[in-house]
Amino acid sequence: MSATAVLIHLLGEIALLLWGINMVNSGVQRAFGSDLRWFLGMGLKTRFRAFLAGLGVTTVLQSSTATALMVASFTAGGAVDLVPALAVMLGANVGTTLIVQVLSFDITLIFPFLIFGGYIAFRRGKSSRVKDLGRVAIGLGLMLLSLHLLSETIHQIESSVVLRDVLRAIASDPLILVGLAALFAWLAHSSVAALLLIMSLTSVGVIGAPAALAMVLGANLGSSFNPFLEAMGGDPAKIRVPFGNLATRVIGCAVALPLIDPILNLVALIDPNPARLAANFHTIFNVVLAAVFILPLPWIAKLLLKLFPEKVRASDPGMPQYLDKDALDTPSVALSNAAREVLRMVDTVETMLRNSQDLFREDDISRVDAVSRTDDVLDRLFSAIRRYLSSINHESLNEAEAKRLSDILAFAINLEHVGDIIDKNLMELAAKRIKNHLRLPKDSLDDITNMHVKLLEHLRLAASVLMFQDISSARRLVSEKERFRDLERTVTQRHLEQLRSGKAMGDTSALQLDIVRDLKRIEAHIASTGHSLLEQSGQLKPSRLTS
Repeated sequence: MSATAVLIHLLGEIALLLWGINMVNSGVQRAFGSDLRWFLGMGLKTRFRAFLAGLGVTTVLQSSTATALMVASFTAGGAVDLVPALAVMLGANVGTTLIVQVLSFDITLIFPFLIFGGYIAFRRGKSSRVKDLGRVAIGLGLMLLSLHLLSETIHQIESSVVLRDVLRAIASDPLILVGLAALFAWLAHSSVAALLLIMSLTSVGVIGAPAALAMVLGANLGSSFNPFLEAMGGDPAKIRVPFGNLATRVIGCAVALPLIDPILNLVALIDPNPARLAANFHTIFNVVLAAVFILPLPWIAKLLLKLFPEKVRASDPGMPQYLDKDALDTPSVALSNAAREVLRMVDTVETMLRNSQDLFREDDISRVDAVSRTDDVLDRLFSAIRRYLSSINHESLNEAEAKRLSDILAFAINLEHVGDIIDKNLMELAAKRIKNHLRLPKDSLDDITNMHVKLLEHLRLAASVLMFQDISSARRLVSEKERFRDLERTVTQRHLEQLRSGKAMGDTSALQLDIVRDLKRIEAHIASTGHSLLEQSGQLKPSRLTS
């Protein structure tokens, strides 16, 4: 086979390997994305728990980059301390070595069963999770198939004098080997793919054991560049975790490279098999790095905080803060970002409600304009959230995540409608009252104040339902809507009785009824947040109509 033919085969087989890794990653994300994110979030308490969480999640995902994106969703804005975030990456680096350990054994006979079984599960599966697990099985089968094909193609290199001489010439310079392996791992966005290629080259004798160990160092170095480069150009705080991860890899490679020969002698005592040498060194290197750096992480974190101080946020309250575009391909992370931004909409609506409540007692017309400007902030946040949600990779959403996206968007729409009611209705009524010098009776003001207090309480309850999917809170929210309707009926009936008895002025009475009507509309938008969760759990009928 000519050198050109060998190169073409290698490119195709490497692409097949990368596609298999991508299928495994996307399948796991669809099947368990939210569960993995919850597991990772539970682990971000101490550095040792964070290390184990990062190890476990990355072992399943086969991607330290995906784990880094999940960590970013927790650390953005200081929600999680930098120390456990760095510990997660140490665990993630060890996690990538476990799949390499498994694939270093001769298990190529399994790939036909994996591909066939995965195809059956994907085509015949009754649930989306079964289909996604079928995708994972197909991806694993393609990875093993690509390794089998790579091994056969690399055998052809032995008969190519030119390729053999080139590789042997490169093998004499460890720095070039480190650079080449780092470049491949960076381009592939996967240290796993780079390690599997190195193992294939080693197993057929194209490169020797010392060269293989040098390339293992390069693969570790190259994979740490991906999250670092993706974090560049934005808030310097986003660079802390990937830079810390990159720095530990650089230090580790700088120390290990001059000691390749004695390290090789030690690793060979475990298993002299060439492919196993590379896999074992990959694991040992990352375990030693984790053991060395996990204790001084607090000091490393302090240094990173000084090197990358948090960017001063723009004073514009309508500028989104959590909608990280780098997370769009990881739905569980992107949905978390969108939910956090929706909470800023909640804060904005709460401010509008409090200010509108005061304007039925005070006569400051300038505050009416201030509330209207706040609605502009709410509109801009809503537009940004809507664009962000529409940009999420919808093909990678599982059923739960698709439902979550719909709930977040529905809540954002309801908040935007609430802002419009306050701006275009309540503020118009407040301005009319001030301009016409109308005074509402004390009992009416007390009713309006009571309704505002209820709305603020329900708004916070709705936010809790969205974030934590708590059924008891959803039930309370819906039941409170019924009580609010009763309150509105009582207030309306009282005003009508006052009109009949001649105790109420026509203008103020009409004003009171209009205010109560608009507050009831706001309550309906807020309470609807609980409907979706209760319908999904079977605790609320889709329709209240009787047949």
